[in-house]
Amino acid sequence: MKLRKLPVYETVDGVKIKRPSKKWYGVFCDHAGVLRRLPLLEDRQASSELARTVGRLNSLRSSNETVFPSEVVRAVEAMPAAVVKSLARWDLLGTARVAASKPLVEHVADWENELQSRGNTSKHAVRSAFNVNRVFKLCGFNAISDVKASAVLNVIADLRKDRVNREGKPKRGMSIGMSNHLIQACKGFFKWMVEDHRIHENPLIHLKLMKAATDTRHDRRALSADEIRWLLETTTNAGEIRGMSGPSRAMLYRIALETGLRSSELRSLTRGGFQIDGDNPSVTVAAAYTKNSDEAHLPLRPSTAAALGGHLAGKMPQATVFDMPTSDKMIFMYRADLAAARKAWLESHTDVQERLEAEQNPFLAYIDDQGRYADFHALRHTFITNLCNGGVHPKTAQTLARHKSITLTMDRYTHVRREDLAGALDTLPDISTPIRKPMIATGTDCLSLPLSPKGEIRRNSVALGAINRATVGDTGLPENKGENAIFSEKSASDSQSAQCSNLRYLIRCG
Repeated sequence: MKLRKLPVYETVDGVKIKRPSKKWYGVFCDHAGVLRRLPLLEDRQASSELARTVGRLNSLRSSNETVFPSEVVRAVEAMPAAVVKSLARWDLLGTARVAASKPLVEHVADWENELQSRGNTSKHAVRSAFNVNRVFKLCGFNAISDVKASAVLNVIADLRKDRVNREGKPKRGMSIGMSNHLIQACKGFFKWMVEDHRIHENPLIHLKLMKAATDTRHDRRALSADEIRWLLETTTNAGEIRGMSGPSRAMLYRIALETGLRSSELRSLTRGGFQIDGDNPSVTVAAAYTKNSDEAHLPLRPSTAAALGGHLAGKMPQATVFDMPTSDKMIFMYRADLAAARKAWLESHTDVQERLEAEQNPFLAYIDDQGRYADFHALRHTFITNLCNGGVHPKTAQTLARHKSITLTMDRYTHVRREDLAGALDTLPDISTPIRKPMIATGTDCLSLPLSPKGEIRRNSVALGAINRATVGDTGLPENKGENAIFSEKSASDSQSAQCSNLRYLIRCG
């Protein structure tokens, strides 16, 4: 292949002027013997490297090779989109033509179809494809050769910046959790491209996810037992909302609170998925509707199974159990029931002072005083929290929650209430109890020892002799062999003080 700058003619003031082209051209005869002129780049050195790759492709195709070495495939993936398009039109790409000649939008469409054929829901496939196309559009990616990991990171960082909307109000940027969803979707797309042999390696494989726990925008809380009772009772007696009757909504909330099923999983439940007869009632969710793509088989409480009997009566096995509204309308239905339950609770306080105090209480409030939400997904948080508070083994709670990591179960979905913290102190040992019971005062701190008629203490007194025999050898005091030894008043006083001290030492030592 020869590098040339071909002449270019342009008209200036009606006069044709000949000048050399800005780009270098590669001139060669392809494997079919046709003379080709391929526009390359403006830089001569880069054009030379690109020309060498094109020359090797032409040699391989001239030898009737259709499977190219990995280094050639990588070089094709790094080519400009215009060059790849020309090579694909001349049939010089072989097996690399499928990926290199198609724009990224078409690859994403193929990936979306692949997701649905694997059993994923249409909603998941459409959302994943939308996230990938959104990132590619913001980055300006049209072909595989345009993809750069640094450009993806720059776009994600820009989306996370705070802005001001058209009305002049501040608008928070994208959360870390949402930006992680975008990165995961892009990495999943290119992983499929590698598995489908459309590209040789994943250009985003080294991108790492950020810690979403450091930037929680929608922190949830668990409902208390009293809040659950008020919600279920009030909803049962309420009218129809969004096409669902009050008893049907109350049963929906009860199933969510006792199984931890997500909104999309509850929407997919059919009559055939419930087994309410027998000693082990259960509910089954198809693998296509679970988050981990595994079939979920969860137990039901016998009382709940009995209450489901009337709700499921007359339904065909394939009939949907709950006629739930769409996901964007679901929150409005739940918030209406939550507000009605709080209103009924407030009205139960007839005393004026109690009513004022109740209005300050975040009981059944959608957002509490700590900024935590009690949305529909909080019912799943409540289920897992109640399991842990009930003494269930953490591994059992993780299995029922269907989490891959025990850290997610304990850190994200298990919530500690203030009353739980105070009650936990009752399990600590009582350190205020003394080791031994206190001695009762008897008035014998100093002994009244018998004196002689001259005011002298006799050594052979019963009390003094008892003390002397008890303490000899233990306190280091000398033992007096004389039975009737007489001491002076001063020595007797010193001896009495010493014996009293020894007696107190014996009492302390038990």
